[in-house]
Amino acid sequence: MTEVQKDLNDYIMSEIDYFDFSGVVRIIQDGEVIFETCRGYSNIEFAIKNTMGTKFTVASVTKQFTAFAIMILYDKGLLRLDEKANRYLPPNMQLPSEITVHHLLSHTSGLHNNYNFEDDFYVGEDRKPYNKEQFFRNWIIREPIRKPGKEFEYNNSNYNLLAWIIEYLSGQTYNEFLQENIFSKIGMNNTVFDNGQNIIPNKASNYMRDYGKLVRVPYTNSLYSIGAGALVTNCDDLQKWYECLKNRKILSEYAYEIYLSGNKNNYCYGLERYKESRAIKYAHGGDMLGVSAYTQYYFDEDICIIIISNTESLDQYRFGNGIAAILHNEQAPVSYRPKEIFLSPKELEKYTGTYLPGKIHIEQKNGKLYLVRVNQNIHIELYCVGQDSFKRRYEEQQTIYKLIAEGDVRPSVWGYGLISKQFI
Repeated sequence: MTEVQKDLNDYIMSEIDYFDFSGVVRIIQDGEVIFETCRGYSNIEFAIKNTMGTKFTVASVTKQFTAFAIMILYDKGLLRLDEKANRYLPPNMQLPSEITVHHLLSHTSGLHNNYNFEDDFYVGEDRKPYNKEQFFRNWIIREPIRKPGKEFEYNNSNYNLLAWIIEYLSGQTYNEFLQENIFSKIGMNNTVFDNGQNIIPNKASNYMRDYGKLVRVPYTNSLYSIGAGALVTNCDDLQKWYECLKNRKILSEYAYEIYLSGNKNNYCYGLERYKESRAIKYAHGGDMLGVSAYTQYYFDEDICIIIISNTESLDQYRFGNGIAAILHNEQAPVSYRPKEIFLSPKELEKYTGTYLPGKIHIEQKNGKLYLVRVNQNIHIELYCVGQDSFKRRYEEQQTIYKLIAEGDVRPSVWGYGLISKQFI
């Protein structure tokens, strides 16, 4: 074991122990796996442990594959990136005319973002049977729509639309096109789009904590994530994908230059690009109920970091950056939990009640404070770390909840003030 491998082992094992990590970590350098480990259970009900071959949902890591598929169509001469997206969408699914394919790829379309607190889409509408036209009409083409090209806003709808462009131009399903044009070409035999119905062997279930206990995540219909998430894969396949990008397989050289070029907010097409003092880093994470994934690539140095988890205990972004720091002989950020300040039930009571009806509540139970989310399905334990300041008990959280800001008297969460002591 080299000194770097020892440092990696010490850091990674300490972090995953600290946060009770469930999933896999793999680090590749110069074409060799220099570190890998797996922890936890892919299925708690049957006590099936995660292995390096376990398949995981990777949420928004999917976007780099969707963007790559669009570039395949570009190479084939089937679309232009500066052309209006409507040219490549069905007649009954038309956008504001100024929106181009590039705007969708770069998250600058200005389309309404339905993943917000006020709308009833997240763990609401997305639990219902999937109807593409209704989804488009009710949740994508709605106000507000801003002028395209002006602002970056990360929005899954952009990549839903790109998936439909792939299907419309190719005459294949999204999964069929990716299987034929990407996965089969580079031997990604463990990767598939999860349509919520097909059986996927060796796929990990996803878990969250409710009142501190691990539970299965609330159901959502994965078809609503087409193009933006719901890809299922494993470490072996993500390593093959990294090799594809590093060695510039499948696409033309010109298409690769476009695919990997930065746009607004350091976003390329399905990847983020950062010019660090040490090297250029490409990365993308994925977050969903019970899912945390992260891929990080340094092509010039031939480094690939893969983190996939079926819980949300650890901040995969900080963790991945810590691993990269060690690989570059730098100090890795170490996690810690601030010392807990114990409050009486009476002191906790001032924070309880409704902040956004049906969406954001805080309750007290058995002397503990819980943030109630996901249509009251999930109760996230909070503990006090300072004056009116709280952190999550079981999930790593970088930003402290300041439930009463300096100078205020009314509690608030994410900008929503307490409006009722009752649950409404």
